[in-house]
Amino acid sequence: MSLQDQYNPGPQIAQCGGINLGTTDIEKSLWFFRDVLGMEEVERDGDVAYLRAYQELGHHSLVLTSQEENVVNSYSFRVKRAQDVELFAEELARQEIETVEVPAATEKGRGTAVRFLLPGGMHPFELYYDIDKPLAPEAIRSKLPSNSSRRRGLGVRRLDHFNIQTEPGTINEAESWVRETLGFKRREYAMLPENPTTVMASWMSVTPQVHDLAIVANRDELNGRLHHLAYNLENYADSLTAADVLQDLDVKIGVGPGKHGIGQAMYLYVFDPGSGHRVELYAGGYLVLDPDWEALKWEPVDFPEGMTWYGDPIDLKPGSNGRVTTGGAGLHRPTRVGA
Repeated sequence: MSLQDQYNPGPQIAQCGGINLGTTDIEKSLWFFRDVLGMEEVERDGDVAYLRAYQELGHHSLVLTSQEENVVNSYSFRVKRAQDVELFAEELARQEIETVEVPAATEKGRGTAVRFLLPGGMHPFELYYDIDKPLAPEAIRSKLPSNSSRRRGLGVRRLDHFNIQTEPGTINEAESWVRETLGFKRREYAMLPENPTTVMASWMSVTPQVHDLAIVANRDELNGRLHHLAYNLENYADSLTAADVLQDLDVKIGVGPGKHGIGQAMYLYVFDPGSGHRVELYAGGYLVLDPDWEALKWEPVDFPEGMTWYGDPIDLKPGSNGRVTTGGAGLHRPTRVGA
């Protein structure tokens, strides 16, 4: 038995795996994600479409569900080992957090998952391990084995991160729970100027990225919100190209291009024309490789530069809240909300 085999770190999260977006106009959403951003439509199952970016080998990172409300149905995270799904389920039960088992193939190409609502956030999280890795159709298959398909459209490479919001009264609970139970590490953060014991924003990761998940206090006292999901572009120039192309296609641009001080990546925020969900096209950024990394705190006087180092400033005022997430009704049945 190797030394590695003797050490059991317990269940761990490997990465952001996928997001299920409800859309009232799935054809417009498909046009945006598939035809403009260049994602591959891997499978269609009635009113549900499964897509992946060109450097994703797994079955999908995006599920588009045609439904009557433009809401987020679930956020999925892949765990590191098959047994971690059950181990996390046991820990959730120990904490008396209600869960439901989502059977294999409820999402096409994906194995069994455990579903629950984020304590303090009420966002519907799902944890899974098994996922199919189908070959792309030969007509779009890449010669590069690390790519699932050729680069097309604006060329989003992979799902990068989620940015979710919760009310200030519960954000400390949600942020600490993500760190203490799911093992995310706080990389950069800021506290509310008017209440310095309350988290205003926290950027956390399980990978060397600065953030796989950000949690932000919603100034309108709203809970369970998605501010944006982000897809990764290869370089800064791709952000500028994306702005040029999307402007010509009448896709609504929220803010950008610009560069974050936090994470040091280029941003361009746009809106899916089918659902209205905010999507960040994200390029560059630094990696955290230090095992003894200490979280960087941004003071209020410096925080505007954290959000916007240069470029169009991001609106931080109340009223710039995110898209609502549902989840409560769907927790009690092993299906997607609205399915």
